[in-house]
Amino acid sequence: MSDFPITEQVREAMAVSRRGCDELLPEADWLRKLARSEATGQPLRIKLGLDPTAPDLHVGHTVVLNKMRQLQDLGHQVIFLVGDFTSMIGDPSGRNTTRPPLTREQIETNARTYYDQAKLVLDPGKTEIRYNSEWSDPLGARGMIQLAARYTVARMMERDDFRKRFESNTPISVHEFLYPLMQGYDSVALKSDLELGGTDQKFNLLMGRHLQQEYGQEPQCILTMPLLEGLDGVEKMSKSKNNYIAITEDANVMYAKLLSISDELMWRYYTLLSFRPEPELAKLKGEVAAGRNPKDAKVMLAREIVTRFHSASAADAAEHDFAHRARGGVPEEIDEVSLAGAPMAIGQLLKQARLAPSTSEALRLIDQGGVRIDGAVVSDKALKVAAGTVVVQVGKRKFARVTLS
Repeated sequence: MSDFPITEQVREAMAVSRRGCDELLPEADWLRKLARSEATGQPLRIKLGLDPTAPDLHVGHTVVLNKMRQLQDLGHQVIFLVGDFTSMIGDPSGRNTTRPPLTREQIETNARTYYDQAKLVLDPGKTEIRYNSEWSDPLGARGMIQLAARYTVARMMERDDFRKRFESNTPISVHEFLYPLMQGYDSVALKSDLELGGTDQKFNLLMGRHLQQEYGQEPQCILTMPLLEGLDGVEKMSKSKNNYIAITEDANVMYAKLLSISDELMWRYYTLLSFRPEPELAKLKGEVAAGRNPKDAKVMLAREIVTRFHSASAADAAEHDFAHRARGGVPEEIDEVSLAGAPMAIGQLLKQARLAPSTSEALRLIDQGGVRIDGAVVSDKALKVAAGTVVVQVGKRKFARVTLS
């Protein structure tokens, strides 16, 4: 690769690339690619592949999409790759069991909603959308065998999750070896300059570099982003752990969830989710350290995220709703529920009104002082609610106006 001058714009682009990332490999190669792009005016090709394994995305998924958007705003060509072919294999990354492959119908359903949600982060007018079945289906059995010949089993077994499963006598299906090969071949087909992914994708991203060299291409660089912690600040964000913020979530709920994170976790969210310039964040962090209320910074973060996925007016309304509830008020819009069977046991009422998943969970919530009726805390688990209409509150955010007959 020829040398090109390292201008101030190139240094700024390098700073944008590094922001919040876990690894950028090899940095020297990426710097040269940026310098060449700046000198020639030729945008770099930046690839992100996502398998449509579920129909919904949460803000943890958007960490890599945010990086993609930052690089897109620098003028580079971003490629949103839907792994409709690789989804039929199932990504073994970070798994201790074989991931069940999806049906074609599941893949198509999920893929339709994936990009609709990704457009909330990326600029759709400047995003190239591709499906890896375009080149993987025509590869055929002959092409697959030729591709598999370009990597050894010994190298494949260096991968941490495969090695652990082998050592514990946990089954590894032969088709799982094909997944990193096919993801790497995507980089060959797209001639990518940079591939993004989570830290758990490092092996697969490096496979792309290897295969591009095998096919006589300039190897891509790789950029891995951290896995975002959930609202609890401990486990990674996950719907199964109920510590997530869905990007299609109601604006009021999204705002309230963001206000619930710890002051320490707030800065992590700023780094990985906010588009505010780093000097601005450093200034804000300094002000909080000097005595400014950290809630001010949290409100700014919540407003930014709600505005991105909804609108500025929705952020205004969410802020008003949160403040109203903080003063003990009831949200302006709550679910209306009609139930028969008065008088009804409080545990059963909470379950039927879908304010608790079960009566046992409802009673646990009462023990914790988390249930209110018309603003009064319920402490009697044997309470029977008479006929009429009451406002029932569970925790800080769940409300329902329940009419019993």
